[in-house]
Amino acid sequence: MLAVAEHLDTVNLPHDRKVIEGILDRSERSFSGELSGADLEFVFVLEDLAEKRIIGTSMIYAQHGTKRAPHIFFRVENDERYSVTLDRYFVHRTLRIGYNYNGPTEIGGLILLPEYRRNVHALGKTLSYVRFLFMRMHRPLFRSQVISELLPPLEADGTSKLWEALGRRFTGLTYQEADRLSKDNKEFINALFPDDPIHTELLPDDVQALIGQVGEETRAVEKMLRRIGFEYAQQIDPFDGGPHFIANTDDIAVVKDAQEVEVRAGDGTGERKWAIIGHVATVGGRQQFRAIGEKVLPVAKGAVALTDEARQRLGIEVGQKVWLSYG
Repeated sequence: MLAVAEHLDTVNLPHDRKVIEGILDRSERSFSGELSGADLEFVFVLEDLAEKRIIGTSMIYAQHGTKRAPHIFFRVENDERYSVTLDRYFVHRTLRIGYNYNGPTEIGGLILLPEYRRNVHALGKTLSYVRFLFMRMHRPLFRSQVISELLPPLEADGTSKLWEALGRRFTGLTYQEADRLSKDNKEFINALFPDDPIHTELLPDDVQALIGQVGEETRAVEKMLRRIGFEYAQQIDPFDGGPHFIANTDDIAVVKDAQEVEVRAGDGTGERKWAIIGHVATVGGRQQFRAIGEKVLPVAKGAVALTDEARQRLGIEVGQKVWLSYG
């Protein structure tokens, strides 16, 4: 897990052993039912069974934004101005700090090791979609909306031009210091950031160009999110300017199309369709959530055929039911 985190190293999944241990502990207690409400944080790991190694992760935060730790963002707004005297009209883009104390569910921590990307088995898609299938399987645990904070273009050393031009001037902190501190303590943002709108014309041109933009390595994620129902929320991260995408939970294609189906034996012929499949298996007397991305063969209404290998990976037998979504 720590080796995977090295490739992302963000506030959600930092390359820090102690923090990763804490994330895994919260995830285990969330899956076991020990935690509830806004404390729920689920980590999903993709495993290369042949190599016996974790090759990717994705995460769900049941609620991002509470009275204890609000969801903080910049609203990207337009300020329209017109002078009769000069007959001149301007539309100024502004950033206004916003707070949400009863926030949405958040997805994050999505990373697949570079050598496994662009794989014929749609591994990145599997890692992302498993979260939405899990939400459908446990719908009462999650909020009415889901938000995703996408990474913007960053400098080679991982710093943010927006933070250097704006946030650092108000806090005196480096980007990394502020990002890590905000994970557990957001008071300094409320105390030090201006409440009045900030006109982006006052920022350097190259910084203005980054606002709401998605980084090169994150564009595939943006495309996927848009495809399943997410839209740009006209909000950005106050640290790096990365855009926030949002969707109504029940309108997300993977959630909306998910269904419980019976498993049949099947190496038969016919048109197979890719699907994300999830199941809570009992392994060694302990319940364990498992999921795979697999091409399945629909054989009847409410029934699909899975190969022996797929059933083995899921830990199921013929005749059992699984949750499935073609997305």
